[in-house]
Amino acid sequence: MKRVAFAAAALALVAGLATGCGGKGSGEAGGGSTASGEVGVVLPFLTSPFWQAYNHYVPQQAAAQGVDALPTVNSDSDPSKQIRDIQNLLTRDVKGLVVSPLDSGAIGGGLNAAARRGVPVIAVDVAPDKGKVAMVVRADNRAYGEKACRRLGQAVKTGKVVQIQGDLASINGRDRSESFTECIRKNYPDIRILNVAASWQADKAATGLEALYTANPDVKGIYMQAGGVYLAPTLQTLKRHNALVPVGNPRHIVIVSNDGILQELDAIRRGEIDATVSQPADLYAKYGMYYIKRAMEGETFKVGPTDHNSTIVRLPSGSLEDELPAPLVTRENVDDKNLWGNRVG
Repeated sequence: MKRVAFAAAALALVAGLATGCGGKGSGEAGGGSTASGEVGVVLPFLTSPFWQAYNHYVPQQAAAQGVDALPTVNSDSDPSKQIRDIQNLLTRDVKGLVVSPLDSGAIGGGLNAAARRGVPVIAVDVAPDKGKVAMVVRADNRAYGEKACRRLGQAVKTGKVVQIQGDLASINGRDRSESFTECIRKNYPDIRILNVAASWQADKAATGLEALYTANPDVKGIYMQAGGVYLAPTLQTLKRHNALVPVGNPRHIVIVSNDGILQELDAIRRGEIDATVSQPADLYAKYGMYYIKRAMEGETFKVGPTDHNSTIVRLPSGSLEDELPAPLVTRENVDDKNLWGNRVG
């Protein structure tokens, strides 16, 4: 997820409607009258195809569900700017906010400002460590690390693997790193993890992987916590070292990623990487709009299964989180048309 330049083609994404949400007030996620008041939508950055896709889905889902969403605001990878963006939207007198936090701790200031004005907030993709939100719309990020561990561990069994980490100020980076590391240590004790602290930034991923691979040319696997920003620099680094060989070649480096963008799916098809966890950009937009509409209407929600193949859980912070499904994508299912990454034109 962070600074990388992609010459992204125009996104023509089809946001199909599915059935609605569980907890209190379950029903159809779509249609109905427009929720009263404008809604501000704050993005973390737009330098990843994942966030470009989410940005495209937001106005589609807002229109489909009767939410008066303002044009999205890009915080450009700056947690301080994100707080200012929230404050500016509150000054505009928005009645709801859908925010994708950059920093799980720092976002508390913005959430508190919204709470003082009685403005409900939905957090998308990243859960805050503190502050009030009506719902967190997210996938189980610990499961991301677990799935990567299992896929890499079964293939590598012994030797060195690189973990290109996200920002540890974000609960997503912490969850993925902790679960991957714990799983490897418990189940594959003969695997040694070499960490690259990349903070969702492509340049840090490139520099860190270059240094590690130069010193450890016997690396057998790589876990990229965000394919949207780490895929390109990883493949470029391996190419420079003549180490990008396809699946089936004895020299192949096993690579597992997170995001589910089209570029990752194509890399799986070419045999360059082995798998990715498809983070649901389409459902993030859909249920972000679903929950903010109902929160603005005064609705509250409860722990338990939903009617859209997910479960609402209570986080240690006290917030509720709708954990949306995020399937593992391999060569066996990469052409599944239900994957949002395959709906990129």
